[in-house]
Amino acid sequence: MITLALPKGRLLRETVSVLGPMGITFRGDIETSRSLVHESGDKSLRILLLRARDVATFVEYGGADAGVVGKDLLMEEVPAVYEPIDLGFGLCRLVVAEPERARGELKTKSFIRIATKYPNITERYFSSMGVQVEIIKLYGSIELAPIVGMADGIVDLVSTGKTLRANRLVELETIAESTARLILNRSSLKTKYEDISPFLDKMRRGVK
Repeated sequence: MITLALPKGRLLRETVSVLGPMGITFRGDIETSRSLVHESGDKSLRILLLRARDVATFVEYGGADAGVVGKDLLMEEVPAVYEPIDLGFGLCRLVVAEPERARGELKTKSFIRIATKYPNITERYFSSMGVQVEIIKLYGSIELAPIVGMADGIVDLVSTGKTLRANRLVELETIAESTARLILNRSSLKTKYEDISPFLDKMRRGVK
């Protein structure tokens, strides 16, 4: 049995839609279930439902053989895992944004304060530009930081940009695009190769 770690929410729904045509189905609706562990009807796959930020950790340390996680989190955490498949869904952009009232000011400053839940990516990005940055790490309501004067701008993940516009923020730069990736535990690929290899082949066909 392969153990697959999945984040709750959109990526769970999209992954289950790929697994179905592969013949991997589950009893009941795992999206609404309170259980954190589910086994497929054919007993080939066990799913662990986790917070998105915990998926790569479970895979890296052997709690799961494989996982589905956004590229943004892989860029931030840089876990020691294999990343064999870009699943293509869950497309978002990691962007730098600033207040409308201060449009263009961020590029003129040599020292800035940025609010984000991606401190490592943010540090690398601005360091590569020779800009000194103080990072304010937040886990939610990041758009509020520039509004109340805590920060000059933010680095955050966006899909449609509606939340930015609603809070009078404008995109300045796109740091990277992010899609869902299938990741593998390095040891599992060797010890469970006969099970994982066909699974990977089916996943590749399923997302084409």
